[in-house]
Amino acid sequence: MAYPSFVPIYLHAIQTWTPPTVYAQADASMRVQSQFEAKRSRRILQYVYKHSAIDQRHTTVGKFGQADPDALFHDPGDGRWHNPGTGDRNKHFTRVSKAASVELAQRTLDAAPGFEAADITHVITASCTGFYNPGPDYHITRALGLPPSVERFHLGFMGCYAAFPALRMAHTFCQQNPEAVVLIQCLELCTLHLQLDTDDEEALISGALFADGAGGALVSARPPASGQRGYALQSLASTLTPTGEDSMAWEIGNHGYEIKLSSYVPHIIGDNIREALQPHLRDLDWTLPDIDFWAVHPGGKAILDRIRDALDLPSDALHIARNILRRYGNMSSATIFFLLQQGLSTHPPDTSTAAMAFGPGLTVEMAFLRTI
Repeated sequence: MAYPSFVPIYLHAIQTWTPPTVYAQADASMRVQSQFEAKRSRRILQYVYKHSAIDQRHTTVGKFGQADPDALFHDPGDGRWHNPGTGDRNKHFTRVSKAASVELAQRTLDAAPGFEAADITHVITASCTGFYNPGPDYHITRALGLPPSVERFHLGFMGCYAAFPALRMAHTFCQQNPEAVVLIQCLELCTLHLQLDTDDEEALISGALFADGAGGALVSARPPASGQRGYALQSLASTLTPTGEDSMAWEIGNHGYEIKLSSYVPHIIGDNIREALQPHLRDLDWTLPDIDFWAVHPGGKAILDRIRDALDLPSDALHIARNILRRYGNMSSATIFFLLQQGLSTHPPDTSTAAMAFGPGLTVEMAFLRTI
């Protein structure tokens, strides 16, 4: 189902956040391999890290294997990292996300000339890597001095595509009330859920790809202020692929969240992406060559390769997505803001943009925008 814009709705002040600790992928590979005794697991890890097309990833964990017993993955002295329970991992999420969500929200508001805290009518947050209540939406409201009447929503456990339902909610609010100003934010601390003591190949692969980061923006019916860049939403759409329900999923385990990530996911996306796109492009009177910027969520190198081939895209069409993957890894739902932010800095006004992300189901979420 598509949701066309009847009233122009704009995406303002896209901002991103990453924690200060960065691991080179080669260093992370060696550290993680040291925690697995099985040769098969170490071989898988070595291969996946080497061929991930990721140079580095950010994490809030700090040093893995440090001696401090209060550290999440501390070394008790025998070289084997403590394997924290889900509760301890979620406590870390709670502590870090309170400060990070407020910092990013304030930065987003500061980057939007003409908007003040009192203007914000809705706050929408999303995460699939931790939960607590009152959550980030509450702390943002209190710390920024937003009106106590602000309407707050949290989208949980959706995975990499959660920014798109958040945009859809914001779009609806602004259609219903042209005075609405919606702050949306996705914050994901994926590295908290590193799985140890496992021979599950999918868990090993996910540990090599995911990273920590956050992104946000303001959505309103007001055009950007003079001299400011932004996006005009043209349409939003969602669909399910015919197969793939068992190929990607999240579950809560005793030692963090466990992701099911089949190696067939890139094939399923590649086989279905053209059919998913075509009806919505026709509604906009666009064709594939009309799209100047492909803001494709870089779930992994293979996904980008399959989409390029399925859509017959030029070899450099996904260079921004590949660059984000190389510099940051997969930050789940936050990643799309990194692509859209970089797109604004590298593309001229009136650039037609197709943004998309994928998640459990398999779900395909799409947004069609123009830079302004």
